[in-house]
Amino acid sequence: MLLTLVAFVVALGVLIAVHEYGHYRVAVACGVKVLRFSVGFGKPLLRWQPKGSSTEFVLSAFPLGGYVRMLDEREAPVPEAERHLAFNTQPLRSRAAIVAAGPIANLLLAMLLYSVVNWIGVQEPKALLASPVAGSVAQVAGLRGGELVHSAALGSDELEPVRSFEDLRWLLTRGALEGQRVRLEVEPTPGGAHREVSLDMAQIDTREADAQLFRKVGLLGPWTRPVLGEIMADGAAQRAGLRQGDVVLKIGAVDVVDGQQLRELIRQSVRADAAVVQAWRIERGSQQLTVDVMPDVHKEQSASVGRIGAYVGAPPEFVIVQHGPLEGLWNGVVRTWDVSVLTLRMMGRMVVGQASLKNLSGPLTIADYAGRSASMGFTQYLVFLALISVSLGVLNLLPLPVLDGGHLMYYLWEGVTGRKVSDAWMEHLQRGGVAVLLLMMSIALFNDITRLFG
Repeated sequence: MLLTLVAFVVALGVLIAVHEYGHYRVAVACGVKVLRFSVGFGKPLLRWQPKGSSTEFVLSAFPLGGYVRMLDEREAPVPEAERHLAFNTQPLRSRAAIVAAGPIANLLLAMLLYSVVNWIGVQEPKALLASPVAGSVAQVAGLRGGELVHSAALGSDELEPVRSFEDLRWLLTRGALEGQRVRLEVEPTPGGAHREVSLDMAQIDTREADAQLFRKVGLLGPWTRPVLGEIMADGAAQRAGLRQGDVVLKIGAVDVVDGQQLRELIRQSVRADAAVVQAWRIERGSQQLTVDVMPDVHKEQSASVGRIGAYVGAPPEFVIVQHGPLEGLWNGVVRTWDVSVLTLRMMGRMVVGQASLKNLSGPLTIADYAGRSASMGFTQYLVFLALISVSLGVLNLLPLPVLDGGHLMYYLWEGVTGRKVSDAWMEHLQRGGVAVLLLMMSIALFNDITRLFG
Protein backbone atom coordinates (compact mmCIF):
# COMPACT_ATOMS: atom_id res chain seq x y z
CA MET A 1 0.00 0.00 0.00
CA LEU A 2 2.80 2.43 0.90
CA LEU A 3 4.68 1.59 -2.31
CA THR A 4 1.51 2.20 -4.34
CA LEU A 5 0.95 5.58 -2.68
CA VAL A 6 4.57 6.71 -3.10
CA ALA A 7 4.73 5.50 -6.73
CA PHE A 8 1.44 7.27 -7.52
CA VAL A 9 2.47 10.58 -5.92
CA VAL A 10 5.88 10.54 -7.63
CA ALA A 11 4.27 9.75 -10.99
CA LEU A 12 1.74 12.56 -10.64
CA GLY A 13 4.37 15.02 -9.43
CA VAL A 14 6.76 14.29 -12.31
CA LEU A 15 4.12 14.32 -15.05
CA ILE A 16 2.36 17.47 -13.82
CA ALA A 17 5.63 19.33 -13.21
CA VAL A 18 6.89 18.49 -16.71
CA HIS A 19 3.58 19.56 -18.27
CA GLU A 20 3.49 22.88 -16.46
CA TYR A 21 7.20 23.46 -17.04
CA GLY A 22 6.53 23.24 -20.77
CA HIS A 23 4.03 26.10 -20.46
CA TYR A 24 6.36 28.05 -18.16
CA ARG A 25 9.53 27.67 -20.21
CA VAL A 26 7.93 28.75 -23.50
CA ALA A 27 6.07 31.62 -21.80
CA VAL A 28 9.35 32.98 -20.46
CA ALA A 29 10.98 32.51 -23.86
CA CYS A 30 8.15 34.52 -25.46
CA GLY A 31 8.61 37.39 -23.00
CA VAL A 32 5.51 36.72 -20.86
CA LYS A 33 5.67 37.44 -17.14
CA VAL A 34 4.85 34.29 -15.12
CA LEU A 35 3.39 35.04 -11.68
CA ARG A 36 3.03 31.53 -10.26
CA PHE A 37 4.11 27.99 -11.13
CA SER A 38 2.05 25.50 -9.10
CA VAL A 39 2.13 21.72 -8.89
CA GLY A 40 -1.23 20.85 -7.37
CA PHE A 41 -4.27 22.93 -6.45
CA GLY A 42 -5.63 24.32 -3.20
CA LYS A 43 -3.73 25.35 -0.10
CA PRO A 44 0.03 25.88 -0.70
CA LEU A 45 2.18 23.50 1.32
CA LEU A 46 5.51 24.88 0.16
CA ARG A 47 6.37 28.06 -1.71
CA TRP A 48 9.56 29.79 -2.76
CA GLN A 49 10.65 32.56 -5.13
CA PRO A 50 14.18 32.52 -6.56
CA LYS A 51 16.13 35.75 -6.17
CA GLY A 52 15.63 38.02 -9.17
CA SER A 53 12.67 36.00 -10.48
CA SER A 54 9.10 37.27 -10.84
CA THR A 55 7.72 33.74 -10.48
CA GLU A 56 6.52 32.15 -7.24
CA PHE A 57 6.93 28.35 -7.23
CA VAL A 58 4.29 26.48 -5.21
CA LEU A 59 3.61 22.91 -4.11
CA SER A 60 -0.09 22.66 -3.23
CA ALA A 61 -2.19 20.21 -1.23
CA PHE A 62 -4.39 18.66 -3.93
CA PRO A 63 -2.04 16.86 -6.36
CA LEU A 64 -4.37 16.07 -9.29
CA GLY A 65 -3.24 18.90 -11.54
CA GLY A 66 -1.29 22.12 -11.65
CA TYR A 67 -1.19 25.51 -13.33
CA VAL A 68 0.99 28.36 -14.56
CA ARG A 69 -0.47 31.79 -13.81
CA MET A 70 0.69 34.48 -16.21
CA LEU A 71 0.19 38.22 -16.28
CA ASP A 72 -3.11 38.66 -18.15
CA GLU A 73 -5.46 41.64 -18.55
CA ARG A 74 -8.46 39.26 -18.56
CA GLU A 75 -7.73 38.22 -14.97
CA ALA A 76 -6.56 41.47 -13.31
CA PRO A 77 -5.58 45.04 -14.23
CA VAL A 78 -2.10 45.26 -15.72
CA PRO A 79 0.08 48.38 -15.35
CA GLU A 80 0.70 50.06 -18.69
CA ALA A 81 4.46 49.65 -18.21
CA GLU A 82 4.00 45.84 -18.06
CA ARG A 83 1.31 45.46 -20.71
CA HIS A 84 3.85 44.08 -23.20
CA LEU A 85 4.54 41.26 -20.70
CA ALA A 86 0.89 40.12 -20.51
CA PHE A 87 -0.16 36.84 -22.13
CA ASN A 88 -3.22 38.29 -23.86
CA THR A 89 -1.17 40.96 -25.68
CA GLN A 90 1.16 38.44 -27.32
CA PRO A 91 0.89 37.60 -31.04
CA LEU A 92 -1.17 34.55 -31.96
CA ARG A 93 1.85 32.34 -32.69
CA SER A 94 3.29 33.00 -29.20
CA ARG A 95 0.01 32.26 -27.41
CA ALA A 96 -0.44 29.05 -29.39
CA ALA A 97 3.15 27.97 -28.69
CA ILE A 98 2.74 28.59 -24.94
CA VAL A 99 -0.49 26.56 -24.78
CA ALA A 100 0.84 23.70 -26.91
CA ALA A 101 4.09 23.48 -24.93
CA GLY A 102 2.54 21.58 -22.00
CA PRO A 103 1.24 18.55 -23.93
CA ILE A 104 4.35 18.56 -26.13
CA ALA A 105 6.53 18.46 -22.99
CA ASN A 106 4.66 15.31 -21.89
CA LEU A 107 5.21 13.67 -25.28
CA LEU A 108 8.90 14.60 -25.21
CA LEU A 109 9.17 13.13 -21.70
CA ALA A 110 7.62 9.89 -22.95
CA MET A 111 10.15 9.73 -25.80
CA LEU A 112 12.98 10.24 -23.31
CA LEU A 113 11.66 7.62 -20.86
CA TYR A 114 11.17 5.00 -23.60
CA SER A 115 14.66 5.80 -24.88
CA VAL A 116 16.20 5.45 -21.41
CA VAL A 117 14.54 2.04 -21.00
CA ASN A 118 15.93 1.04 -24.41
CA TRP A 119 19.42 2.18 -23.42
CA ILE A 120 19.40 0.57 -19.97
CA GLY A 121 18.04 -2.69 -21.29
CA VAL A 122 15.26 -4.73 -19.76
CA GLN A 123 14.81 -8.41 -19.05
CA GLU A 124 11.77 -9.68 -20.96
CA PRO A 125 10.29 -13.12 -21.73
CA LYS A 126 11.51 -14.76 -24.93
CA ALA A 127 8.97 -14.75 -27.79
CA LEU A 128 8.35 -18.49 -27.40
CA LEU A 129 4.61 -19.16 -27.73
CA ALA A 130 2.54 -21.07 -25.23
CA SER A 131 -0.33 -23.33 -26.31
CA PRO A 132 -3.12 -21.14 -27.72
CA VAL A 133 -6.56 -20.96 -26.15
CA ALA A 134 -8.99 -23.42 -27.76
CA GLY A 135 -11.02 -21.82 -30.55
CA SER A 136 -8.99 -18.62 -30.48
CA VAL A 137 -7.60 -16.68 -33.44
CA ALA A 138 -4.13 -18.10 -32.79
CA GLN A 139 -5.33 -21.72 -32.80
CA VAL A 140 -7.42 -21.20 -35.95
CA ALA A 141 -4.31 -19.75 -37.63
CA GLY A 142 -2.47 -23.02 -36.98
CA LEU A 143 -0.33 -22.21 -33.95
CA ARG A 144 0.09 -25.11 -31.54
CA GLY A 145 2.53 -23.82 -28.91
CA GLY A 146 6.30 -24.00 -28.69
CA GLU A 147 6.87 -21.84 -31.80
CA LEU A 148 9.59 -19.18 -31.59
CA VAL A 149 8.56 -15.88 -33.21
CA HIS A 150 11.44 -14.35 -35.18
CA SER A 151 9.66 -11.43 -36.87
CA ALA A 152 6.19 -9.95 -37.24
CA ALA A 153 4.26 -7.20 -39.02
CA LEU A 154 0.86 -5.51 -39.21
CA GLY A 155 -1.06 -6.04 -42.44
CA SER A 156 1.18 -5.71 -45.48
CA ASP A 157 4.03 -3.98 -43.60
CA GLU A 158 7.53 -5.40 -43.89
CA LEU A 159 8.40 -8.03 -41.31
CA GLU A 160 10.52 -6.68 -38.46
CA PRO A 161 12.49 -8.61 -35.80
CA VAL A 162 10.67 -9.57 -32.59
CA ARG A 163 13.10 -9.38 -29.68
CA SER A 164 10.79 -10.49 -26.87
CA PHE A 165 7.28 -11.56 -26.00
CA GLU A 166 6.54 -7.95 -24.95
CA ASP A 167 7.35 -6.81 -28.52
CA LEU A 168 4.87 -9.38 -29.77
CA ARG A 169 2.24 -8.44 -27.19
CA TRP A 170 2.41 -4.77 -28.26
CA LEU A 171 2.00 -5.71 -31.94
CA LEU A 172 -0.94 -8.00 -31.13
CA THR A 173 -2.58 -5.22 -29.13
CA ARG A 174 -2.27 -2.80 -32.05
CA GLY A 175 -3.52 -5.41 -34.49
CA ALA A 176 -6.56 -6.23 -32.37
CA LEU A 177 -7.55 -2.62 -31.66
CA GLU A 178 -6.96 -1.53 -35.27
CA GLY A 179 -8.58 -4.64 -36.77
CA GLN A 180 -5.50 -5.50 -38.87
CA ARG A 181 -4.01 -8.89 -39.64
CA VAL A 182 -0.82 -9.75 -37.76
CA ARG A 183 1.74 -11.79 -39.69
CA LEU A 184 4.22 -13.89 -37.73
CA GLU A 185 7.35 -15.61 -38.99
CA VAL A 186 7.80 -18.56 -36.63
CA GLU A 187 10.21 -21.44 -36.10
CA PRO A 188 7.95 -24.39 -35.12
CA THR A 189 10.78 -26.47 -33.63
CA PRO A 190 14.39 -25.61 -32.75
CA GLY A 191 16.35 -25.55 -36.01
CA GLY A 192 13.23 -26.20 -38.10
CA ALA A 193 12.19 -24.38 -41.27
CA HIS A 194 10.53 -21.01 -40.75
CA ARG A 195 6.92 -20.49 -41.81
CA GLU A 196 4.57 -17.53 -41.87
CA VAL A 197 1.31 -17.48 -39.92
CA SER A 198 -1.44 -14.86 -40.37
CA LEU A 199 -3.73 -13.96 -37.46
CA ASP A 200 -7.11 -12.53 -38.52
CA MET A 201 -7.59 -9.91 -35.80
CA ALA A 202 -10.62 -8.29 -37.50
CA GLN A 203 -12.89 -11.04 -36.16
CA ILE A 204 -12.16 -10.05 -32.53
CA ASP A 205 -14.70 -7.89 -30.68
CA THR A 206 -12.49 -5.18 -29.20
CA ARG A 207 -15.10 -2.86 -27.71
CA GLU A 208 -13.48 -3.54 -24.36
CA ALA A 209 -9.65 -3.56 -24.29
CA ASP A 210 -9.52 -5.62 -21.10
CA ALA A 211 -7.78 -8.74 -19.88
CA GLN A 212 -10.07 -10.87 -22.09
CA LEU A 213 -8.55 -9.35 -25.23
CA PHE A 214 -5.55 -11.70 -25.24
CA ARG A 215 -7.81 -14.65 -24.41
CA LYS A 216 -9.65 -13.90 -27.67
CA VAL A 217 -6.33 -13.64 -29.51
CA GLY A 218 -5.30 -16.88 -27.81
CA LEU A 219 -1.72 -15.98 -26.84
CA LEU A 220 -1.86 -15.34 -23.10
CA GLY A 221 1.83 -15.62 -22.35
CA PRO A 222 5.18 -17.14 -23.24
CA TRP A 223 5.90 -20.86 -23.11
CA THR A 224 6.66 -22.33 -19.66
CA ARG A 225 7.24 -25.82 -18.29
CA PRO A 226 4.07 -27.41 -16.79
CA VAL A 227 5.48 -27.42 -13.27
CA LEU A 228 3.77 -26.44 -10.01
CA GLY A 229 5.16 -23.57 -7.97
CA GLU A 230 4.07 -22.38 -4.53
CA ILE A 231 1.19 -24.42 -3.06
CA MET A 232 -1.44 -22.38 -1.18
CA ALA A 233 -2.74 -23.55 2.18
CA ASP A 234 -6.15 -25.28 2.10
CA GLY A 235 -6.28 -25.23 -1.71
CA ALA A 236 -7.21 -28.09 -4.01
CA ALA A 237 -3.55 -28.81 -4.79
CA GLN A 238 -2.64 -29.19 -1.12
CA ARG A 239 -5.69 -31.41 -0.44
CA ALA A 240 -4.68 -33.69 -3.33
CA GLY A 241 -1.12 -34.02 -1.98
CA LEU A 242 0.56 -32.11 -4.81
CA ARG A 243 3.92 -30.49 -4.06
CA GLN A 244 5.97 -27.59 -5.34
CA GLY A 245 8.20 -28.82 -8.18
CA ASP A 246 5.79 -31.51 -9.43
CA VAL A 247 5.81 -31.66 -13.24
CA VAL A 248 2.38 -32.43 -14.74
CA LEU A 249 2.62 -34.93 -17.60
CA LYS A 250 -1.01 -35.77 -18.25
CA ILE A 251 -4.52 -34.88 -17.07
CA GLY A 252 -6.93 -37.70 -17.87
CA ALA A 253 -6.09 -38.75 -21.42
CA VAL A 254 -4.62 -35.36 -22.41
CA ASP A 255 -0.85 -34.94 -22.61
CA VAL A 256 0.26 -31.66 -20.99
CA VAL A 257 2.96 -29.85 -22.94
CA ASP A 258 3.27 -26.47 -21.23
CA GLY A 259 2.11 -24.28 -18.36
CA GLN A 260 -0.49 -22.41 -20.42
CA GLN A 261 -2.23 -25.62 -21.49
CA LEU A 262 -2.17 -26.81 -17.87
CA ARG A 263 -3.84 -23.59 -16.70
CA GLU A 264 -6.53 -23.94 -19.38
CA LEU A 265 -7.22 -27.57 -18.46
CA ILE A 266 -7.62 -26.55 -14.81
CA ARG A 267 -9.95 -23.68 -15.74
CA GLN A 268 -12.09 -26.01 -17.87
CA SER A 269 -12.41 -28.67 -15.16
CA VAL A 270 -15.88 -27.44 -14.15
CA ARG A 271 -19.14 -28.98 -15.36
CA ALA A 272 -22.52 -27.46 -14.46
CA ASP A 273 -20.86 -25.23 -11.84
CA ALA A 274 -19.30 -28.27 -10.14
CA ALA A 275 -15.68 -29.43 -10.23
CA VAL A 276 -14.81 -32.77 -11.82
CA VAL A 277 -12.26 -35.12 -10.24
CA GLN A 278 -9.28 -35.50 -12.59
CA ALA A 279 -6.52 -38.10 -12.68
CA TRP A 280 -3.19 -36.26 -12.91
CA ARG A 281 -0.02 -38.04 -14.00
CA ILE A 282 2.90 -36.20 -12.43
CA GLU A 283 6.67 -36.51 -12.25
CA ARG A 284 8.17 -36.00 -8.80
CA GLY A 285 11.92 -36.37 -8.80
CA SER A 286 12.63 -39.71 -10.46
CA GLN A 287 9.12 -41.07 -9.81
CA GLN A 288 5.90 -40.89 -11.81
CA LEU A 289 2.71 -40.81 -9.77
CA THR A 290 -1.04 -40.64 -10.42
CA VAL A 291 -2.98 -38.23 -8.19
CA ASP A 292 -6.72 -37.48 -8.12
CA VAL A 293 -7.35 -33.73 -8.08
CA MET A 294 -10.68 -31.94 -7.58
CA PRO A 295 -10.23 -28.23 -8.41
CA ASP A 296 -12.12 -25.53 -6.51
CA VAL A 297 -14.89 -23.67 -8.35
CA HIS A 298 -14.51 -19.91 -8.75
CA LYS A 299 -16.81 -17.39 -10.42
CA GLU A 300 -15.14 -15.31 -13.12
CA GLN A 301 -17.58 -12.76 -14.55
CA SER A 302 -20.55 -14.91 -15.65
CA ALA A 303 -18.66 -18.23 -15.89
CA SER A 304 -17.43 -20.83 -13.41
CA VAL A 305 -13.78 -21.87 -13.68
CA GLY A 306 -11.52 -24.30 -11.87
CA ARG A 307 -8.65 -23.28 -9.57
CA ILE A 308 -6.21 -25.46 -7.60
CA GLY A 309 -4.58 -22.94 -5.28
CA ALA A 310 -1.07 -23.18 -6.70
CA TYR A 311 1.24 -21.23 -8.96
CA VAL A 312 1.06 -23.03 -12.31
CA GLY A 313 3.96 -22.95 -14.76
CA ALA A 314 7.67 -22.32 -14.31
CA PRO A 315 9.12 -18.85 -14.99
CA PRO A 316 9.57 -18.30 -18.75
CA GLU A 317 12.91 -18.06 -20.49
CA PHE A 318 14.16 -14.44 -20.45
CA VAL A 319 16.27 -12.37 -22.83
CA ILE A 320 17.93 -8.97 -22.34
CA VAL A 321 16.50 -6.39 -24.76
CA GLN A 322 18.84 -3.42 -25.16
CA HIS A 323 19.38 -0.87 -27.92
CA GLY A 324 22.26 1.39 -28.92
CA PRO A 325 22.11 5.21 -28.56
CA LEU A 326 20.54 6.11 -31.92
CA GLU A 327 18.42 2.97 -32.26
CA GLY A 328 17.15 3.37 -28.69
CA LEU A 329 16.23 7.01 -29.30
CA TRP A 330 14.48 6.24 -32.58
CA ASN A 331 12.54 3.37 -31.01
CA GLY A 332 11.49 5.74 -28.20
CA VAL A 333 10.14 8.20 -30.78
CA VAL A 334 8.33 5.43 -32.68
CA ARG A 335 6.79 3.94 -29.52
CA THR A 336 5.56 7.38 -28.40
CA TRP A 337 4.00 7.95 -31.82
CA ASP A 338 2.37 4.50 -31.89
CA VAL A 339 0.93 4.86 -28.38
CA SER A 340 -0.36 8.38 -29.22
CA VAL A 341 -2.09 7.18 -32.39
CA LEU A 342 -3.56 4.15 -30.62
CA THR A 343 -4.84 6.37 -27.78
CA LEU A 344 -6.52 8.75 -30.23
CA ARG A 345 -8.10 5.87 -32.13
CA MET A 346 -9.49 4.35 -28.94
CA MET A 347 -10.92 7.73 -27.88
CA GLY A 348 -12.48 8.14 -31.32
CA ARG A 349 -14.00 4.67 -31.16
CA MET A 350 -15.48 5.43 -27.73
CA VAL A 351 -17.05 8.63 -29.07
CA VAL A 352 -18.79 6.81 -31.95
CA GLY A 353 -19.75 3.81 -29.80
CA GLN A 354 -17.35 1.29 -31.34
CA ALA A 355 -15.49 0.88 -28.03
CA SER A 356 -16.85 0.66 -24.51
CA LEU A 357 -16.56 3.56 -22.06
CA LYS A 358 -15.28 0.92 -19.63
CA ASN A 359 -11.87 1.53 -21.23
CA LEU A 360 -11.65 4.89 -19.43
CA SER A 361 -9.42 4.72 -16.36
CA GLY A 362 -9.13 7.15 -13.48
CA PRO A 363 -6.78 7.86 -10.57
CA LEU A 364 -7.47 4.63 -8.66
CA THR A 365 -6.47 2.42 -11.60
CA ILE A 366 -3.46 4.62 -12.31
CA ALA A 367 -2.41 4.34 -8.66
CA ASP A 368 -2.82 0.57 -8.76
CA TYR A 369 -0.72 0.25 -11.93
CA ALA A 370 1.87 2.64 -10.49
CA GLY A 371 2.34 0.38 -7.48
CA ARG A 372 2.47 -2.78 -9.57
CA SER A 373 5.01 -1.38 -12.02
CA ALA A 374 7.19 0.00 -9.21
CA SER A 375 7.21 -3.42 -7.53
CA MET A 376 8.38 -4.98 -10.84
CA GLY A 377 11.46 -2.79 -11.05
CA PHE A 378 12.81 0.59 -12.11
CA THR A 379 12.54 0.05 -15.88
CA GLN A 380 8.93 -1.15 -15.66
CA TYR A 381 8.07 1.95 -13.64
CA LEU A 382 9.68 4.13 -16.32
CA VAL A 383 7.57 2.39 -18.97
CA PHE A 384 4.48 3.10 -16.87
CA LEU A 385 5.46 6.78 -16.54
CA ALA A 386 5.99 7.00 -20.31
CA LEU A 387 2.57 5.49 -21.03
CA ILE A 388 0.76 7.88 -18.66
CA SER A 389 2.78 10.81 -20.00
CA VAL A 390 1.63 10.01 -23.55
CA SER A 391 -1.98 9.73 -22.34
CA LEU A 392 -1.73 13.08 -20.54
CA GLY A 393 -0.22 14.76 -23.59
CA VAL A 394 -2.81 13.36 -26.01
CA LEU A 395 -5.73 14.09 -23.67
CA ASN A 396 -4.69 17.72 -23.28
CA LEU A 397 -4.47 18.17 -27.06
CA LEU A 398 -8.13 17.18 -27.54
CA PRO A 399 -10.25 20.10 -28.85
CA LEU A 400 -12.22 20.27 -25.61
CA PRO A 401 -12.74 23.65 -23.90
CA VAL A 402 -10.83 23.97 -20.57
CA LEU A 403 -8.08 21.73 -21.99
CA ASP A 404 -5.05 23.01 -23.90
CA GLY A 405 -6.52 21.61 -27.12
CA GLY A 406 -9.64 23.72 -26.58
CA HIS A 407 -7.56 26.90 -26.40
CA LEU A 408 -5.70 25.86 -29.55
CA MET A 409 -9.11 25.44 -31.18
CA TYR A 410 -9.92 29.08 -30.26
CA TYR A 411 -6.60 30.19 -31.74
CA LEU A 412 -7.30 28.25 -34.94
CA TRP A 413 -10.59 30.12 -35.25
CA GLU A 414 -8.75 33.40 -34.65
CA GLY A 415 -6.13 32.54 -37.24
CA VAL A 416 -8.73 31.63 -39.90
CA THR A 417 -11.23 34.46 -39.28
CA GLY A 418 -8.96 37.15 -37.88
CA ARG A 419 -11.33 37.54 -34.90
CA LYS A 420 -11.02 36.26 -31.35
CA VAL A 421 -13.78 34.08 -29.91
CA SER A 422 -16.22 36.39 -28.10
CA ASP A 423 -16.39 36.40 -24.31
CA ALA A 424 -19.98 35.13 -24.41
CA TRP A 425 -19.12 32.17 -26.62
CA MET A 426 -16.01 31.52 -24.57
CA GLU A 427 -18.10 31.28 -21.39
CA HIS A 428 -20.63 28.89 -22.96
CA LEU A 429 -17.90 26.69 -24.40
CA GLN A 430 -15.98 26.61 -21.11
CA ARG A 431 -19.11 25.50 -19.24
CA GLY A 432 -19.75 22.79 -21.80
CA GLY A 433 -16.14 21.66 -21.58
CA VAL A 434 -16.28 21.46 -17.80
CA ALA A 435 -19.48 19.38 -18.02
CA VAL A 436 -17.92 16.93 -20.49
CA LEU A 437 -14.73 16.68 -18.43
CA LEU A 438 -16.69 16.03 -15.21
CA LEU A 439 -18.70 13.34 -17.01
CA MET A 440 -15.52 11.65 -18.24
CA MET A 441 -14.00 11.79 -14.75
CA SER A 442 -17.16 10.31 -13.21
CA ILE A 443 -17.20 7.43 -15.70
CA ALA A 444 -13.47 6.81 -15.15
CA LEU A 445 -13.91 6.80 -11.36
CA PHE A 446 -16.89 4.41 -11.63
CA ASN A 447 -14.79 2.11 -13.84
CA ASP A 448 -11.97 2.26 -11.27
CA ILE A 449 -14.27 1.22 -8.43
CA THR A 450 -15.88 -1.53 -10.49
CA ARG A 451 -12.49 -2.81 -11.75
CA LEU A 452 -10.75 -2.80 -8.37
CA PHE A 453 -13.55 -3.55 -5.90
CA GLY A 454 -16.32 -5.09 -8.00
